[in-house]
Amino acid sequence: MTKAPLVAILDDEPEIRLMLSEALSDAGFRTQCFARATEFEAALKRTAFDVCLVDLGLPDRDGLVLVHRLALESGAAIIIISGRSQVQDRVTGLELGADDYIIKPFDPAEIVARVRVRLRKNKPATDRAAKIARFNGWTAVFDSYSLISAEGEEIQFSHAEGQVLRMFLENSRRLISRQQMQETLGGAAGESFDRAMDVRISRLRTKLGEDPKNPTLIKTIYGAGYIFLGDVEWD
Repeated sequence: MTKAPLVAILDDEPEIRLMLSEALSDAGFRTQCFARATEFEAALKRTAFDVCLVDLGLPDRDGLVLVHRLALESGAAIIIISGRSQVQDRVTGLELGADDYIIKPFDPAEIVARVRVRLRKNKPATDRAAKIARFNGWTAVFDSYSLISAEGEEIQFSHAEGQVLRMFLENSRRLISRQQMQETLGGAAGESFDRAMDVRISRLRTKLGEDPKNPTLIKTIYGAGYIFLGDVEWD
């Protein structure tokens, strides 16, 4: 029997941990709760989580630093839960690799729905995690979140960057509009989503050695979207 998805709940407020754990358990998920980042980081060494719910206001660690580490090292979907409601806070969280950002207070049913959405969107990547894509001298290994150059240099990419890269590789030489990106990757449409996508694409271009003034692989079609011009082969 396939195990239910495992959700990590990291929040220093016991009432919120209990509320989320009960709501997710009732919806068929397994949960593990943590009050401190150190406890959670210890669990990461022995446990693979499918989704991580992370509060930014942690007593022992900057939540954004933890989110960035998860994005780089974990294949889990990352959902920030925070009382910080400013647009810049949301943008920063997404830029550092979070998949979604939910502002407190919230309805537990919304958390359950967002978790389900992230798992649905991550499922194709999970099913094809062992696949390798080769394009224009590069090799993208999605199970290790790494890009390998023709010279053998290995560069890590985050989970969020990997989602964008996979979207481009699976739609090579086809225009992808902002709306299509939002529908494919999820998250609320708007300025924060657009800026997060711009940042992730900029980082991918840098890792691929693109000239920022004249990129040859990921082209911006102003007013329309983006197009990936590489020739892709999947192993």
